[in-house]
Amino acid sequence: MKRMTVTENGLHLVFEINGENEIKLLHFSALPFDERTLTSQDGTVGFRLAEVQISGLDRPGERHGLKYVRTAPGYRLKYQDFSDTRNELGRKLVITMADEPLSLIVRSHLQFYDGVQAVRSWTEVVNSGGAPRGLEYVSSFALTGVEKEGLLPFDQKLALYLPHNGWQKELHWNRYTLAGLGMSVSQPAETMHTSKYINISNTGNWSTKEYLPMGCLYNQETNSSLYWQIEHNGSWHWEIADQDGHLYLQLSGPTENQSHWWKNLKPGETFTTVPVCVGSCPGGFDEAMGQLTAYRRGIRRKNRDNETLAVIFNDYMNCLWADPTTEKELPLIDKAAEAGCEYYCVDAGWYSDGFWWDNVGEWKPAEGRFPGGLKEVMDYIRKKGMVPGVWLEIEVMGIKCPLADQVPREWYFLRHGEKVYDRSRYQLDFRHPGVIAHANGVIDRLVREYGVGYIKMDYNIEPGIGTEVDADSFGDGLLGHQRAYLQWLDSVFARYPELIIENCSSGGLRMDYALLSRHSIQSTSDQEDYRRYATISANAPSALTPEQAAIWSYPLSEGDEEEVIFNMVNSMLLRIHQSGHLANLSPERFALVQEGISCYKGIRQNLKTAVPFWPLGLSYYGDEWVSLGLKSGPKTYVALWRRGSASPVCTLPVKHLLGRQAEARCLYPARGDCSFRWNPEAGSLTAELPHPMSARLFELTTGD
Repeated sequence: MKRMTVTENGLHLVFEINGENEIKLLHFSALPFDERTLTSQDGTVGFRLAEVQISGLDRPGERHGLKYVRTAPGYRLKYQDFSDTRNELGRKLVITMADEPLSLIVRSHLQFYDGVQAVRSWTEVVNSGGAPRGLEYVSSFALTGVEKEGLLPFDQKLALYLPHNGWQKELHWNRYTLAGLGMSVSQPAETMHTSKYINISNTGNWSTKEYLPMGCLYNQETNSSLYWQIEHNGSWHWEIADQDGHLYLQLSGPTENQSHWWKNLKPGETFTTVPVCVGSCPGGFDEAMGQLTAYRRGIRRKNRDNETLAVIFNDYMNCLWADPTTEKELPLIDKAAEAGCEYYCVDAGWYSDGFWWDNVGEWKPAEGRFPGGLKEVMDYIRKKGMVPGVWLEIEVMGIKCPLADQVPREWYFLRHGEKVYDRSRYQLDFRHPGVIAHANGVIDRLVREYGVGYIKMDYNIEPGIGTEVDADSFGDGLLGHQRAYLQWLDSVFARYPELIIENCSSGGLRMDYALLSRHSIQSTSDQEDYRRYATISANAPSALTPEQAAIWSYPLSEGDEEEVIFNMVNSMLLRIHQSGHLANLSPERFALVQEGISCYKGIRQNLKTAVPFWPLGLSYYGDEWVSLGLKSGPKTYVALWRRGSASPVCTLPVKHLLGRQAEARCLYPARGDCSFRWNPEAGSLTAELPHPMSARLFELTTGD
């Protein structure tokens, strides 16, 4: 037996090569390894580094149910090589295993990022034999023993944070006990293995329509966290269960059981899983999200937008509602420029004179809406000192689009020989060169002919399990399309590096870091109620970096000053997506919009490096008080929303400033109509918001 210990960026990894020449991952944690925590009666048998299931193989071990453990040939992989190198990102481990009977090579990749307590992990499977092999499942990351630290039973010490997601219901985190999810201790600790498992999946092209592809497991006894995200824009799966006396976590992309994925790996071919991130740190949810924030900044495409944090006006929400015309746009453009916006996006409807939902696809301006042409509007936006933008949904074609029946059927997703319909649209397949040429033509025309510098890239259908065209399975076709779409995005940014493309999918239904590692900005929701939007605003930095989180601010035509302030505070610690009929606001209410944007411009350089925290914990939609904090060097920003609380006073713990003197001020609005006090000995900010539905933004400054 041989052991190898890797300590990097506060992470401790322990590998073991046993007498059967199998390599095991015994430990992955911010806490040091303790031999006594290996309690399985089977020793380290279950601590596999990768799980691989090939069609037609027996799985002789005890696994119970559909769990992806004791896979074949995963259970019999033999160790070959351990590579430990450094690259421009940090340390890199590559562990090579093999299955001689099938002539398969399996490589597990672990990429560290300097200064971040997280790794990016993925798996390669190489068919070096002479016969094809059918892949049913390959893990991107596998870790057994996630419950090892501490003495309490796992159902008493572990809490699981799950991020529910949905249209106008984004970022709805819940904290569960494992017992509350049906994973109670019911067997001797050294032998536990049942058919029950906690499994969270997505199937289809809307990657976050029910859950975000991430989670956090908090050990209350040891005050340490394990956290993860799956970086894929389609089908994905993760599971936690018991096996061989321990709990395990496994992460993957598409699977056969959950998402109809099966891959016929031919001789000489290599399959690479989707990448995932896994990390561990001392502390709870706030500390875990701080590490993920740093990691997300590390993997993101370098771009100007995330450095400047431009203010964007979009004419959709509580404004034109996808009914733009030149007559309506010009006064809005004037007021957006006057308010201080830097980009102006004409949202949906610009390409059709009437009902447009089922005829999208040509993306040519509607003459009836713009008598002088769309370029006249784009030029007017530039004349007012802003960069023009338009809405686009490039991945679909409406069933009544003039092009729909003129292009080959293979442009579309097909199943059982029929086109896949969803909401009167066809799904385009980005593996087809004709689709790529069509998409490039649209982008080139908008940028070169109309001077567009911003595209709101929306996506409003769910084509389901995939396509049968040139695919081994429906899921294989879907995965191929998704990877081709990412390659196409890369090519667009290579041609137009200054172009901003907002990632939008009916709001936040593709909030994943396959897309967000490329897009600089993400639509977080289509939520139409500014009061409920406070929950989305507060929770947004759990899913993406603050500088990528676009938040609507849409003052109502009929409203009061507190409503305007509430709207502005929703967006001011993230990215302002300004909207609303600004020309209809009273001078006093419009001045509050101007003040909010001006204030934002004064702090945005701090936001791009800030780390989030939640003074009141994560927000629920029914909360009467909501808060989000961002810490950036000597500056700490705290947004506070009151939503109908009977008491006007709220105390906000700011634990990183406990015992420290800090200067507190109400940053927005600056008129000083609320009472507040910093309490250094308690490490808390107390604030009184006199109106039942109101919000304020505070700043705490230390002498650092």
